[in-house]
Amino acid sequence: MICVMGVWETFERRARARTGRELMADFLTDRFGRRHNYLRLSLTERCNLRCIYCMPEDGVELGPRATYLSDDELVRVASVFVRGGVDKIRLTGGEPLVRKGVEEIARRIGALEGLKRLSITTNGLLLPERLEALYAAGITEFNISIDTLVRERFTEIARRDGLEKVRRAIDMVCALAEQDERVRAKINCVVIRGVNDDEIADFVELTRAPIDVRFIEHMPFDGNGWSKASVVSMAEMLELIRAKFGEVEVIEGHPSDTAKHWRVPGFSGQFGVIASMTTPFCGGCNRVRVLADGALKVCLFGSREVSLRDAMRHHASDEELRALIGAALQGKHENHAGLDLLAELPNRPMIKIGG
Repeated sequence: MICVMGVWETFERRARARTGRELMADFLTDRFGRRHNYLRLSLTERCNLRCIYCMPEDGVELGPRATYLSDDELVRVASVFVRGGVDKIRLTGGEPLVRKGVEEIARRIGALEGLKRLSITTNGLLLPERLEALYAAGITEFNISIDTLVRERFTEIARRDGLEKVRRAIDMVCALAEQDERVRAKINCVVIRGVNDDEIADFVELTRAPIDVRFIEHMPFDGNGWSKASVVSMAEMLELIRAKFGEVEVIEGHPSDTAKHWRVPGFSGQFGVIASMTTPFCGGCNRVRVLADGALKVCLFGSREVSLRDAMRHHASDEELRALIGAALQGKHENHAGLDLLAELPNRPMIKIGG
C-alpha cells in the first residue's frame, strides 16, 4: 500500500501545469480524460460462501474488525466521492449482507444529495430477510451472483449449499420489480470452462422474464486457480447462444458499460457478457473501488493502492482526501495488462477486493 506522503508528492509533480483549484474541481478525471462517476464500495471481506473463483482453497486471512472502515468512515468516503461527481454507488463485499447494520449504512449513503443510483451485489443467501429494508433504504438495483442452476454443482462451486435460497431471492426481487419500475434484477454468472459453461443456454432461458443475466469471463486473482484455458470468451459464449436461439438482437449501450448486451427476440429480459479478458473495456472505464479496509483501488487488476482509512484516521480533511483520490487517478494506466500477463501480476484475492 502506498503511503500518503508518497502519493501527495506524486500528485504535486503531475499537477505542476495546473492550479490547485482546477485540479480539486476535477479530481475524478484521469489523464486520459476518463470521468469516474461510479464507486464500488466494499463493506466487508467476510462471506458466507467460499466460491472457487473468489476465495483461495485455503481461505484468506481476515483482518481485525478495527481495520475495516467504520459506518461513519464509509459514509464520509461516499460523501467525498458524491460531492465530486459520483452519481452511482454499488455496495459490495465479501458478502455485504453479513455486515451488521448494512440497512442503515445504505440509508445514509442513499440520502446523499447528488447520488442517483444505489445498488448492491450479493450472493442472495440473506437477501429474502433483508430485501424490504434494503429497498426502503434506497437500493433499487440488486445484482445476485449465481453460477449454476444445478444444486450439486452449486455446492461444488460455492463450497456451501444454498441454491434454493438464492433462487428465492431472485424471485422476490423480480416480484418487487413488477411493483416498481425503478427496481432492476440482475444475475451475475462467472463462466469457467469445464465447470458451468454447459449451462449458458439455460441462463439465457431465464431472460424470457424481465431479468438481466450477465456472464463474466473467468478472471485471475490470487489463489483462484485461473488459467488461460479456463476462460470461455465472449465469442464462444455467443456462438453457443446462437446455436440454441438463433440470431440475437444487439442492445446499444453506453461507452462506460462493462457488459455488451443482447436480447433473444421475443424475450422480455436481456443477457450480457463482461469480457474483461478477451475484449477489455478500459477506454470507457468510469469506476473506482474502495475496499473494506479503506484502500482505494483505481483498477481492478492494479496492485497499487492508497489508504483512505489511514488518511482519515490521521485527521485528513476532505480536501486532502480529494487530493489523494486525484493523485491515484492520475496514476491510472490507459489499459490493464494483457491476458498473458495478468495472472503473473500480484493482486488480492477477489473476496478482498469486492465484486
